[in-house]
Order: sequence, then C-alpha cells, then structure tokens
Amino acid sequence: MTVWFITGASRGFGLEIAKDALSRGDSVVATARDPQAVLDGIPNADDRLLAVALDVSDPTQISAAVDAAIDRFGRIDALINNAGRGLVGSVEETSDAEARAIFDVNVFGLLAITRAVLPHMRAQRSGLVVNLSSVGGFVAWPGWGVYAATKFAVEAISEAMTHELAPLGIRSVAIEPGPFRTNFLDGSSLAIASTEIDDYAETGGAARTWATDSNYGQQGDPLKAAKVIVDLFDRRDLPERIQLGSNAFDDVAEKLARTARDQEQWRAVSLSTDFDA
Repeated sequence: MTVWFITGASRGFGLEIAKDALSRGDSVVATARDPQAVLDGIPNADDRLLAVALDVSDPTQISAAVDAAIDRFGRIDALINNAGRGLVGSVEETSDAEARAIFDVNVFGLLAITRAVLPHMRAQRSGLVVNLSSVGGFVAWPGWGVYAATKFAVEAISEAMTHELAPLGIRSVAIEPGPFRTNFLDGSSLAIASTEIDDYAETGGAARTWATDSNYGQQGDPLKAAKVIVDLFDRRDLPERIQLGSNAFDDVAEKLARTARDQEQWRAVSLSTDFDA
C-alpha cells in the first residue's frame, strides 16, 4: 500500500489523482485550503482518505499537515506537488503584487512542502516526488510569461532534485501537462492581470481571449493524466520530465528542434568566447 500526500486535492488533477490512488487500495492525504471540498469530491471514501486543511503559504499548516499524515499512516511514500495557480497577461502588464502572489504558491509553496516531506523520505531511503509543472515550464508564450517563469523555476528545482535525491533512493520527476479539461481556466484558478495595454492586444490580449474561449474545451483528459501519474510509483526508469498530452509533446519537440537549429547557426559565436588555447 502506497501513502500519497497530494496538495491542491479538492479539484482538477489533485482530486483525480486522489481518486485513482484510492481506487487501487492506497492511502491518500488529500490537502486543500478547504478540506470539506475534498470530502465532497470523494463522498464514499473510508479511513484510507485523510483530508487536511493546507494553504501552502502557511508554514504552520504545512507542519500540521505533514505531522497528521505521519500520525495516521506512519510514512509518506509519494508527494504530489500539485497546488498552483495561473496568471495571464503580458510581462509589462503584470504588477509586482500579481507576480509575487503566483510565485508564492507555485514556487515557494512547492519548496516549503517539499522541505517538510523530504526528511521523512530520507529516513525511509525511499519515495517519489512528482512536481506538477506545465508545458509552460519548457515553452513560454506571449501572455503567459510570468506564469511560465514560475513553472520554469519548478522545472529547475525538480531537475536538480532528480540528481540530488537519486543516491538516497528517492525519485523526482516534473510533469508537463498541456491544456487539460480541468477548472484551471476558471477564475478560481486563473488570475488575469488587471492592467491592459493596447499595444499588447494581439499577444497578451489574445492570451486572455484564448483562456476564455478554451475553458472546458481543452484536449487533455484529466482522468487519463491521473492514471499516468499514479502509475509512476511503480516505474524505476523515470526521466527528468514527462509531457502529458499531444499539445505538450509537440510544443516541446518543436522548441527542442528550434533550439538545435539556433545552436548550430550560432555555434561559432558561442565557441569564440573561450580563452585561446
């Protein structure tokens, strides 16, 4: 039996991962700012589900949630860093307050939870850390720059952890979903930069329009994504990152090809800056 600790588990990927894990006979610590929303989403769960209040920006709640998990189940086998928010708006349109608010959740919240859980995994010399990034953690588009910056940070943290934790028997992987049919584009999850500048109508403005028009019409199936993520616990061949959805796969492949072309074109300039032998 695997013990899962999931942040942002009241809806979207977090809720579906919790349901899938429970369906396999595992135990789940499902955290959310409103734990009743977890119980409403999984109304027939037994004592293998522990719903815990957790705001990832609150150190006291983080400690209490991890302690509750250990008290109930004795260990944490898999950490799913899923809690996060979105933000759409051009870079110039985004205020410091808006940028700091999303970094507090997507980056500093993830770091705080991870620091609280890893001592238990290190003591066990086993565990899995799944960091929910985004295809926006590898490819940035107009109108999503600050959101992408948070996910680029998650990618760097996760990649470093992959190599830091491997000698300790702990695996870490970044998951890069493309557009999935969750409530990510709802106002409850997606913030819109309050400033609008006419010069960005075709970039940041287009991103706002896409977010509205695409809501609940995204190509990705969250139930299929949840199954893939829960399946990872039994895999020992995990890469540094995994794309989910054809959009994510294609966008990453296109960027890799574009980067390879740019490197080749600028090879001589890049190499020219070394000291002469």
